[in-house]
Amino acid sequence: MAGRLPLPPGSSGEIKVKKVGSVWVARCRHRRENGTYADVRRRGKTKELAKQAVRDAIKDLRLSTFAGAEVTATSLFDDVAQLWLKQFRQDAEDGIYSLGSADTYSDTYRNHVKPELGSLRLFEVKTPVVNSLCQTTLKANSVSLAKHVKAVISHIATFAMQAGAIEANPVKGIAPLAERRAKTKRKKARALDKEQLLDLLAKLDVDEEAHRWDLPDLVRFFIATGERRGEALGAHWEDFDPVAKKLRMSGNIIHARGKGTVRNPGKSETSVRDIGLPDWCVQMLSERQAKLGIVDLAKPIFTNTRGGYLNASNVTNRVWVPFRTRAGYEWVTFHTLRKTFATLLDEAGLTARQVADLLGHSRVSMTQDNYFGRGQESRAGAEALAFLEDFE
Repeated sequence: MAGRLPLPPGSSGEIKVKKVGSVWVARCRHRRENGTYADVRRRGKTKELAKQAVRDAIKDLRLSTFAGAEVTATSLFDDVAQLWLKQFRQDAEDGIYSLGSADTYSDTYRNHVKPELGSLRLFEVKTPVVNSLCQTTLKANSVSLAKHVKAVISHIATFAMQAGAIEANPVKGIAPLAERRAKTKRKKARALDKEQLLDLLAKLDVDEEAHRWDLPDLVRFFIATGERRGEALGAHWEDFDPVAKKLRMSGNIIHARGKGTVRNPGKSETSVRDIGLPDWCVQMLSERQAKLGIVDLAKPIFTNTRGGYLNASNVTNRVWVPFRTRAGYEWVTFHTLRKTFATLLDEAGLTARQVADLLGHSRVSMTQDNYFGRGQESRAGAEALAFLEDFE
């Protein structure tokens, strides 16, 4: 007796429905264009809704068309990657993702993934191939770059899975990438102690070039808020509340390809936060505002000569690095100031959770392994920085 004939590629079998409890479960087999099968099951409140859910799912499983191109198991990995990058870029333009992430993923793919995987077919990009590339990148560069490579491949594979071209993501079988295996290990961040900080500010105040570039106020702003570089440069006057003595962190600036310097929402939900300001910082900002007269509240606190956002790289390379060299603090970066902010608050007795909230960390473990209450509103951070008042 002859066996049952296989379904033609791209076709589906009969949709069977049965009631399970209070819902209906519909099921059918679908054969993809590459010959593989998918067992499609969906639920619905009624028999017809369950069957319709299966039909909709099968549509998603069929050859996905994006920008007029079909995605199958035999598609070139590079072709699929370009489709995903185009979609991700559009999502970033629509505000779903960061434009900076779109640039980073594009660069990572072009420089590190495409040369190794671009000429392979989708079905040829298996876990051992991906793992080899990630480990090679890890040993030759850094764990950070290796993780970016892994993330990009995973996103592309997920895109292909949604198109019904592959059944599994080859990245899922890779072990976590360990820092110890990287050729270039991340250096432990240093912080200024109180004596060094006071000395740095004193040198800032007598440095004419630093004053010309508005560096004394900017550095004090970093120390008072503990903000990331992009957050501090993206702070608007409307974020400053002199009465409540606080600053609302509501966005950060990045340099997006083709758009220049733009402002993005915070990195995470915890990034958007209120930061209590020490009295000397409130006074500094109030005096700064008074000098400007009528200010546009939607404009940044620290601006370029045209009244727009400062370019973070220009500030660092043209202004901050030369001053550090003149002052004998070559090792001090803007991140050092953020680290100093956290260290001073820790020394003042704030809990790790309080410091994490002020820094905008999504996980307290990023600040310190300490587990007490979150989201506490406190003036303790501002008071811990009061000793700098003499340098305002």
